[in-house]
Amino acid sequence: MTKHTASQPIGIFDSGIGGLTVAKAIVNQLPNENLIYFGDTAHLPYGDKSAAAIQAYSIKIAHMLLQQKCKLILIACNSASAAAYELVKEYIASKAIVMNVIDPVVHFVRDNYAHKHVGLIGTKQTVNSNVYKKKIDALNAGITLTSHPTNLLASAIEEFGNRDVIDSLLNEYLSHPSLQQMDALVLACTHYPIVKDKIIHYYQNKIAIIDPSDIIARNVKKRLEHDHLLNQNGVGTKHFYISDYTESFANGTKLFFNEDISLEHYPLWE
Repeated sequence: MTKHTASQPIGIFDSGIGGLTVAKAIVNQLPNENLIYFGDTAHLPYGDKSAAAIQAYSIKIAHMLLQQKCKLILIACNSASAAAYELVKEYIASKAIVMNVIDPVVHFVRDNYAHKHVGLIGTKQTVNSNVYKKKIDALNAGITLTSHPTNLLASAIEEFGNRDVIDSLLNEYLSHPSLQQMDALVLACTHYPIVKDKIIHYYQNKIAIIDPSDIIARNVKKRLEHDHLLNQNGVGTKHFYISDYTESFANGTKLFFNEDISLEHYPLWE
């Protein structure tokens, strides 16, 4: 492994504002860490792209984050975690720690929902990859997983945030027969916590809603502690790059961090 120091940044990437839910949780739990966030807004959402396209985007972004001397790269997108994690890990090799957003959630489900019925909503790419089902079935913990693709939800959240226009779309998706009679529901897209209150309201608090953000942040902290790379003394800088300027991303960063954040256009694809 390349020798790193605690002061080096954590790199986080997603197609748009979804990964900000994870970035915010990391800022809350690891206030001294320096963050570099890359929003590949030129290609959002990843959920309806082919695995090959997502892999190409992910490798290029990972390369850029390596150039920024990141000690850890977090793929803060379920679609990219499903399609590109192994490839990115192989590409990065020993130059940085690579983490995805799927494994921490699978371990959380194992520890809390053995012999229970768990539902999952995510993009078409995430659901069709069957990655959650394969990993959860491999645990042999008696967990029944029912997954349902909610294809338009990430794009709608990207455009409308948590506004009421989202309600009818959520009602359409969540009323699907496969998403009833569950003990918990996994929000398997980092965009979905933005509308978590609406999802809780739909189910009238009768099921647990598994928001991955804090789970992932705790795992990042644990990994940095394990590798003696936790930044205890930093001032916690944040740097945001985007591949294409979008109003929703600019508004999203202000909303998440309650401060004006400067976005740097980084034309990765030109």
